[in-house]
Amino acid sequence: MAFPYLEAVIGIMILSYIFESYLDLRQHAAHKLPNLPKTLEGVISQEKFEKSRAYSLDKSYFHFVHEFFTIFMDSMILYYGLLPWFWKKSAEFLLVVGLNAESEILQTLVFLAGLMIWSQITDLPFSLYSTFVIEARHGFNKQTIWLFFRDMFKGIGLAILLGPPIVSALVVIGKKGGPYLAIYLWGFMFVLSIVMMTLYPILIAPLFNKFTPLPEGELREGIEKLASSLKFPLKRLYVVDGSTRSSHSNAYMYGFFNNKRIVLYDTLIQQCKNEEEIVAVIAHELGHWKLNHTLYSFVAVQIITFLQFGGYTLVRKLVSLFRSFGFDTQPVIIGLIIFQHTVIPLQHLLSFGINLVSRSFEFQADAFAKKLGYGAALRAGLVKLQEENLSAMNTDPWYSAYHYSHPPLVERLAAIDELEKKED
Repeated sequence: MAFPYLEAVIGIMILSYIFESYLDLRQHAAHKLPNLPKTLEGVISQEKFEKSRAYSLDKSYFHFVHEFFTIFMDSMILYYGLLPWFWKKSAEFLLVVGLNAESEILQTLVFLAGLMIWSQITDLPFSLYSTFVIEARHGFNKQTIWLFFRDMFKGIGLAILLGPPIVSALVVIGKKGGPYLAIYLWGFMFVLSIVMMTLYPILIAPLFNKFTPLPEGELREGIEKLASSLKFPLKRLYVVDGSTRSSHSNAYMYGFFNNKRIVLYDTLIQQCKNEEEIVAVIAHELGHWKLNHTLYSFVAVQIITFLQFGGYTLVRKLVSLFRSFGFDTQPVIIGLIIFQHTVIPLQHLLSFGINLVSRSFEFQADAFAKKLGYGAALRAGLVKLQEENLSAMNTDPWYSAYHYSHPPLVERLAAIDELEKKED
């Protein structure tokens, strides 16, 4: 008797949903706590705490509904064999329009286009509610309905433009890769990731946001002086108009080798009136670069990607696995989709481990900024960002350990304070 792969996968999906819902309930209870953590008393205003609490609870209720809908739909799609049904319909569509129904590349493109349309339709109500109800209610949403749909259609256009050549290459490699398939697939994805990281900030990001050079002044001088002192090869310093869509704030850097760029959200500049706080936040980001966190993360992703493709090669011709999901053949893209479903537990464990390392990196970057003399400014900047973004003040330890890539504010402030005590 063949192993019931489909039933096992659905069972694992539901068990994962139950476990994560338990963690969500723990975090929801933390959101309901009426008082600030003792560490934040006198640091965060009561007004900001109440606003943060209301925002977190709204997002939490929405999350419960969205996650239930997602697990229900995903389980039904798998259980009732909608994927193999649509795969066959994709071939029928090709016949109707006079194209070669025997071409796996064309059938794959039609199949994925249908999935994209389905995903857009089912996710649209949730996206609209999240943006124009929850985010708007709490003062974050700044975009119009026109801008929302313009961004959505731009994203679809990019998928139509970039998707076919990428998918076609994956299918060809999958069909002709032979015993070195995992290496070829990884090599292709490695090159693709380098190309996309190079082109995204230059060609794609400007389609959605306006990037302008940071004006001359104390802030620019402070960042350039900091970068120079660390020998950071800063070539461009930009401000992005994040305020056209949201009042959430952020900052990031990108670029290879001696062509680094730093981008500040205009909302960050508006919210942090003390420019030293912004420089301290950049010092933290440069700490990631100086301590090679970005490189370590990139290498880790490449290793994980290679291992995933290696796992796929072990099951790509397992006829019983494909038949369990309702497929009579073993198409490349279907094999990749099924494989991703079969390793869900490993993905959760991997995500937990990555978050664990990421939180460690955040502490190290904070300590780096502290050693540069930005301890007080970083502390103030972190508090300001927490307040202005209405981030959760009370966090459940189990939930944060499993989900958070950044330590909660309470832990980061405690770590900075501990460093100061050691210096004293």
